Amino acid sequence: MRVAIVGGGIVGLATARLIARECPDTEVLVLEKERAVAQHQTSHNSGVVHAGLYYATGSLKAQLCVRGASLLKAFCRQRGIAYDECGKLVIATREDELTRFAALEERARANGVPGLCRLGESELRAVEPRATGIAALHSPATAIVDFGEVARAMADDARAAGAVIDTGREVGRVQSAGRAVEIELTDGAIIRADRAIVCAGLHADRLARASRQPAAPRIMPFRGEYWQLRPDRRDLVRGLIYPVPDPALPFLGIHLTRKIDGSVWIGPNAILALAREGYRRTTFVARDVWDTLGWPGAPRLFRRYWRVGVSEIYRTLSKRAFIREAQRYVPELRAGDAIRASAGVRAQAVDRDGTLVDDFRLGSDGPVLWVRNAPSPAATSSLAIAEEIVQRAQLSRVAA
Repeated sequence: MRVAIVGGGIVGLATARLIARECPDTEVLVLEKERAVAQHQTSHNSGVVHAGLYYATGSLKAQLCVRGASLLKAFCRQRGIAYDECGKLVIATREDELTRFAALEERARANGVPGLCRLGESELRAVEPRATGIAALHSPATAIVDFGEVARAMADDARAAGAVIDTGREVGRVQSAGRAVEIELTDGAIIRADRAIVCAGLHADRLARASRQPAAPRIMPFRGEYWQLRPDRRDLVRGLIYPVPDPALPFLGIHLTRKIDGSVWIGPNAILALAREGYRRTTFVARDVWDTLGWPGAPRLFRRYWRVGVSEIYRTLSKRAFIREAQRYVPELRAGDAIRASAGVRAQAVDRDGTLVDDFRLGSDGPVLWVRNAPSPAATSSLAIAEEIVQRAQLSRVAA
């Protein structure tokens, strides 16, 4: 059997690794449009290994995040990759947040988040001496890692097991041909396989439409911008400090994140990007903007969240407003303590009615499996997502 995987991000690589290692008679081919693997969402994120606090109980995210974090920890230990369980505090600073805070605690416990405990004001200071709040959830198993390094190690494992990772090969169309699959590259070449698994990330919807798949959901790119603490101010934060999230939004709000290299980042915000790979504010791709604004769900989304959008734009334009959000949790923080950091772009799927797709979304068409929505915590969950993919793709020997 020949299996072709479109996309060399962490989800595609985890899937390739699993199939190549567990089903050695299967030929595995990964097609990646960039010259190296893990160039986009995999390497442009906070580096947080989520423990499963936020996700609706019973959802794919809830199921796969907890298992994925466990698998990822074991993988990093096996491969000697730095993995730091620095822990996370989700802090409530106002009385009006306590209802959402209690709901989050209930959800996290239902999801089986390990070691979770509720802290009072003095107790949270024992974990984060510079932080303040009226209550906090402490998740000691939440960790940090370099997901780019993880993905490259997965690629090495896949190659060692016989997989071929072909970079600089952009796919233009994936079409079922009876019981087989025809993959057409943008240079006109045709590759045939018995199964195809499409993990195209920021371009998942575009490739699906070109392959006569449903137009929904549409990918709308949201750029997340960060600041980072100056090296002499990194002692303000020991681990991870998060706000109580708004359950109506898939974004977690501005938080403080210690990275595996010791730096401390503040952010991200979430503003609509003018390019799917728009890591800089000035990057503009007309086709990407048209794909966003031409989607029927876009105006409905904008009408629903315009106040949130205005706030995000304001924080983009004002460093002081951006840092002020983080000051709610670390009052000693000052705008002068922060310097500009790089940005990431989140592939956020939006349905035709303007609903932000919250859960992972996988679909199939005969021998082709489509990953249509895999934002955070997809990196955390990648090894568990791979198990789910091979089971749905009916690669029974692998799933067993």
